[in-house]
This record gives sequence, structure tokens and C-alpha cells, in this order.
Amino acid sequence: MVQTNSAPGWILATFALSCSVPPTPSPAPLRVAACQILVDGEREAAFERIDAALAEAAAQGADIACFPEACLFGWVNPTAHAQADPIPGPTTERLAGLARRHDLMLAVGLAERDGEHLYNAAVLIDRDGTLLLRHRKRNVLRELMDPPYTPGTSGAPGDPAEPSWADTRLGRIALLICADTFEDALVTPLFAARPDLVLVPYGWAAPAADWPEHARSLHAWIASTARRTGAPVLGVDSTGVLAHGPWSGFVLGGQSAFATPDGSLSEPLADRASEVRVFDIPRR
Repeated sequence: MVQTNSAPGWILATFALSCSVPPTPSPAPLRVAACQILVDGEREAAFERIDAALAEAAAQGADIACFPEACLFGWVNPTAHAQADPIPGPTTERLAGLARRHDLMLAVGLAERDGEHLYNAAVLIDRDGTLLLRHRKRNVLRELMDPPYTPGTSGAPGDPAEPSWADTRLGRIALLICADTFEDALVTPLFAARPDLVLVPYGWAAPAADWPEHARSLHAWIASTARRTGAPVLGVDSTGVLAHGPWSGFVLGGQSAFATPDGSLSEPLADRASEVRVFDIPRR
């Protein structure tokens, strides 16, 4: 018997076939824009800033854009009790028009008036203008506005919690608002929901002398929220100065940031200045 090192023909044929089949390409990453804008309580100026930021996000190839807390009237602005409107309503219709114009999904923090109640809310709107999700902030820091925001539903008996996430064409996307991230009871349920992305509009305020160091606590909460949800988290802060309530004069310092599920943080956005930056998120 003569030994040979030649492989049987069927092995060679299988190897050749495997080499000829191109590998399955990885899906394109989800591109999410942090739109860190000035919030000064001027509604029409806010719409102009949102429009301009969406144009910049679209130019950077974003799929979705996220804006800060209470974009239109400013956080803890009591005039919103008279000026805000329902969701859905004229404000969300106008935001839907911007989504269609720029062909972008967007998340925006805004005030919502429902009868005698004023909510600190956030909405997720698809690029065709469809309202996908509304989240009402639950940890509202009642002492900062008179009359205060009404907290969103809590999940207590007789007060069922609204879902804080939605399944979309871009995946499962969740919304929280600023101090909601302080409450484990609001954050940890998202771990079981397995969102592909958590968006958090922030209004992170402190006396001017505390900036830029005050951003460390903002970044710690963004990182903690990512670890507790097991999902990537984008926290988008505003810039400007609070004009109402006991924190009047406190500075909103920007420094928005993105965290991966293990809590690793991106380089933050600008300190106390507007910026639009796009982050790539690998698809699951």
C-alpha cells in the first residue's frame, strides 16, 4: 500500500466551495446623534435650534437624534402650565414635520399638558412622523416648581406603569428622563426588556462655580444606567441657565455622553456649548 498526503476529492471540493462563499456582512451600526442645544425657554427659538441640529445630524448620517429635557419651555418653567399642549397635539405634529423633513427618527423632551396636569415628558417620533412612544418623567423633584409637574404613572396598584420602550424599525428603544435614572425601580425593569438603545434627555444643573466638575456626576449616572439596563445609553444634556424656581441662575452645562453596556464612556460633548455628535452602535 502506498501512503499519500493528498486529501480525498470530496474534502477538496468542500474546502473550495467554502472559500467561494463570501462571509455574511455585519449589519450596519445604528447611528445616533446627541443634539446638545441651548434651552432658554424661547419656544420658537427652540424649534429653530431643533431644526438646525437635525440638519447637522442628517448630514452626519444619523438614523436617530436625541435632544435634552424640556427643550421648548425649559425645565421647571411654570409658564408651561398655560402654554404646553397635549400629546399628541400641535407640538408633536410640528416635531413630526421636522422628522419627515430630515428623514430622521427623533427623541425630544417637552412639557405636556393634560387637563389640569403638566407632565415633564419625552416623545419618540419616527421619520415618517408617527408617534412611537411617550414617556412621562416619574421622579419630578416636586420642590423645584410651583405648582409642580405631575409624576408619570408609577406602577403602583391601580396606577399601572406605561411602557417606557417601543419596538421600532431601528430596534427596541427606551426612554427615561434625567432623575428617573436615580431610581432603580424605574431603571432595572429595562434589563429584562433588553432594549437596543436607551435615550435619556437630561437637564443637569448646578451653580456656575461647580462647572465643569459637576459633569462627573452626570457621567456617573449615564454609565450606571448602562450597566443596570445592560444596554447602550445616550444621555443628552442642554446648555443655558435656569430662569425659574429655587434653582434660578443654575447653569446647564452640556457634556452629554454615550455609554456602552459595560459602562464605558465616550469623550463627552462640549462643556457649556452646543454640539451635535453621532455615535455608532453595533447591532445585536
